[in-house]
Amino acid sequence: MAGTFRFVSFRVIVAASLCDYNNGEVPMIIIPAIDLIDGHCVRLRQGSYAETTVYDEDPVAVAQQFVAAGAGRIHLVDLDAAAGRGTNRETITRIRRSVSCILELGGGIRSRDALAAAVDLGVDYAVVGTVLARDPDEVAAWATEYGTRMVASIDARDGIVQVAGWQETTNLRATDLAARAAEIGCAAVQYTDIARDGMLSGPNVTGTVAIAEATRIPVILSGGIASTEDADRVRIESRGRIAGVIVGRALYEGRFNLTEAIRRNGSPEMER
Repeated sequence: MAGTFRFVSFRVIVAASLCDYNNGEVPMIIIPAIDLIDGHCVRLRQGSYAETTVYDEDPVAVAQQFVAAGAGRIHLVDLDAAAGRGTNRETITRIRRSVSCILELGGGIRSRDALAAAVDLGVDYAVVGTVLARDPDEVAAWATEYGTRMVASIDARDGIVQVAGWQETTNLRATDLAARAAEIGCAAVQYTDIARDGMLSGPNVTGTVAIAEATRIPVILSGGIASTEDADRVRIESRGRIAGVIVGRALYEGRFNLTEAIRRNGSPEMER
């Protein structure tokens, strides 16, 4: 998109919106997800490409529907790029041109060039995962130019970081990597409990709060959201320590009412 955008930190946006939330609780951002394979909206079960469900042929229309429902931020994942078998750049460009909300993009961002390419697509935040766990010093070098544009993706099983599409186990504790992400200067942490992802089994609030307590940047929960009520539970039980939730399969299968979740959780408008 043409023009110059002002990027506002996640924490500042949330804090600025507190006065608009009428029950005194901290608002929580509801972030719908669009996972892309071959230009289509899909969802995976626990990250397995062998268990892929195609939900919609037109991701642009889906993004527009999310914004019409009140979403101020959309989470995009290029699963082809993540697997090293091409990209969905053309589709992402069309999404960027069709909506004015905040866009974050993950999938295959493992080098400075890939990070720069993501930013060039017009997305507001680039999500870095595997490279952060394997070489945090390299990501720290990128932060001088892109730090406030990077979201740290931490995927874990039983609190231990997994990388390479969840196929490899590291010796890193997720809490330690979350602390390092803050030191590097990332804008936020997106934490996924792999055992919950795509399973509609309910979110791991306790584990995500532990991540939030280990870092000084906002933390977004991903994985396990199965209903609108699950989002309510995350906000209430986390007592403001979880800044947002990403919703995928439940939204596509009609189990999650995006407009109602935004209304009930005081999800603030995101600024660009």
